[in-house]
Amino acid sequence: MLPGQSKNENFSRAEEKAVKAIQKHSMNIKGGKEINPQMDEAYLLLGKARYFDQRFVPAIEAFNYILYKYPASDKINQAKVWREKTNMRLDNNELAIKNLKRLLKQEQLEGQDLADATSMLAQAYLNTKSVDSAITQLQIASTSTKNNDERGRYRFIQGQLYNKLGKKDSANLAFDKVIDLNRRTPRIYMITAYLEKFKNFDFENGNKLEAQELLTKLEENRENRPFLDKIYHQIGEFHLNNGSDSSAMAYYNKSLRTNSPDRLLKAKNYETIGDMFFDNSEYATAGAYFDSTMSNLKLNSKPFRVIKRKRDNLEDVIYYEAIAKTNDSILHLVHLPEAERLSLFESYVSNLKEQAEEEKEQAEAAERNANTGLVTANNIPSATNAVGARGGLPGQAALFYFYNPTTVAYGKNEFVKVWGNRALEDNWRWSSKGNVATSTNATGSTNDLSALASDEERFDPQFYISKIPSEEKEIDSISKERNYAYYQLGLIYKEKFKEYQLSKSKFQNLLESNPEERLILPSKYNLYKIYELLGENDEASIAKAEIIKNYPESRYANILEHPELVSDKDENSPESLYEALYNLHEQQKYAEVISKSEDYIKRFDGEPIIPKLELLKATANGRLNGFEAFKLALTTYRLPMPIPMKVNKPKR
Repeated sequence: MLPGQSKNENFSRAEEKAVKAIQKHSMNIKGGKEINPQMDEAYLLLGKARYFDQRFVPAIEAFNYILYKYPASDKINQAKVWREKTNMRLDNNELAIKNLKRLLKQEQLEGQDLADATSMLAQAYLNTKSVDSAITQLQIASTSTKNNDERGRYRFIQGQLYNKLGKKDSANLAFDKVIDLNRRTPRIYMITAYLEKFKNFDFENGNKLEAQELLTKLEENRENRPFLDKIYHQIGEFHLNNGSDSSAMAYYNKSLRTNSPDRLLKAKNYETIGDMFFDNSEYATAGAYFDSTMSNLKLNSKPFRVIKRKRDNLEDVIYYEAIAKTNDSILHLVHLPEAERLSLFESYVSNLKEQAEEEKEQAEAAERNANTGLVTANNIPSATNAVGARGGLPGQAALFYFYNPTTVAYGKNEFVKVWGNRALEDNWRWSSKGNVATSTNATGSTNDLSALASDEERFDPQFYISKIPSEEKEIDSISKERNYAYYQLGLIYKEKFKEYQLSKSKFQNLLESNPEERLILPSKYNLYKIYELLGENDEASIAKAEIIKNYPESRYANILEHPELVSDKDENSPESLYEALYNLHEQQKYAEVISKSEDYIKRFDGEPIIPKLELLKATANGRLNGFEAFKLALTTYRLPMPIPMKVNKPKR
């Protein structure tokens, strides 16, 4: 848009007509006195048109001209209010407050003029964060205005401001006044006032049955259909706060199915459902809902960035939870007595046989009703038949394969029977996709195993028992992988999600699982910090004493005995040592970098700094011994996360 160009053609036309009226009908005679009594209205229209076109300085000129030229006009108070309204848009809030207070003091305003002046003064107070003063002015405005739409709006804003101050009782009184207006004000005010009152509901002392009945009444009222998205959401919130998660989720989904145009409300629904799945440890599903949340938020806005960070962190949770769940299942099978193993898989095989019988019956039924659309070499429906049958014409019995639910169900079962449960992704036929050790859970592993087995093996319990790891080396590897997953989950829940109870359970599970030595001390120290954060002082004291007693030479014991060492200037912290090592690398002291990196990797094993140290060591090795040495070093580069970690240069 060019400078001076109008943003809206209608405002431009209004300004043009006001200018023409002034030019053609203004009568300045008898010493420059205006005779035409309509000119003040023309200038007021001129100022309003410029204001709405966001040309505030020219708008002020028009309003000031009325004050200068027409001091006796009946529009003088309106001109003063509009001038201060324009001053506020120019961020001259203090000036607007001063002028409006002077207007209220000098003039005996009443009716709509008083309502307009006090409502503008309330807005100026809000702009300067004076909420109490704004509420007082809104009370005067709501009493003085002749417009019920404005009265409902002013009282609703009063309720919002009382909520902002934490005065729920006063807020509810203000919302009750909006509700009492009923049909005299837009219905959106009444509905939103009801919903705001429910947000203030006291779940400890309030009548929950009465509140639920009122919500149901709002839901069933036909006049409220345009607002069902908001009503369903609030009913979901009510059930969630009341501890009924299943009902809450049902209503959040109902709100989403209304196809609400309110993107923020949709984002809130998706986020809340995602949080519920996260709390139930269904991380993959939670991630999908967080993706939907982001799609309804403005790109790169603060809420978008918060959800994106949460979603990115969830990738690590999904990865490590899958490892922990799978390996726990495998180790459970490893340690089961032979009799229990046999009983478990006999039950599984029995279910497989029942499923096979059902599939056989479906296949026979589909064969008997081949004319309903089952595709075989001898029964391929023509395009004409398929289209005709879909259209419902008499005499056209054949259906296209995918229009027939029976044949589709049969096809799905046949696919699962042959291939197992496969994710929708590239290279889905690869046999490694069904590997027991890398499946997401033990049941999924067994399903994939049965899909790849012969008919004889599929119904033999011993076939599955023979696939359970038995070599000590393999079992030890699975156990170590599970323990490391527990450790990473403990760190992620503690540092990234602030879910201290979840983090505590992961570290405790790790310590009860006979972990390798390198994970014991960091886990105990993290548990100590979590106990402190949760206010569990007795447990924190026990953990602290145990670390100092059993690991007196460790960095953690040193920190616990001398808390002042925990600072950015701690020269013995992993970050400080890494920065010093990086400086040596910059000075081309590659042999020293390799030597010290090996020492630090052993010392800080299990901590997040390890990938940086290993990458720095690999780089120094490449500089010293050539590309082949660098390439070989990278093959042993350990990543604690499923996504490669970006290693930044330290800040100088």
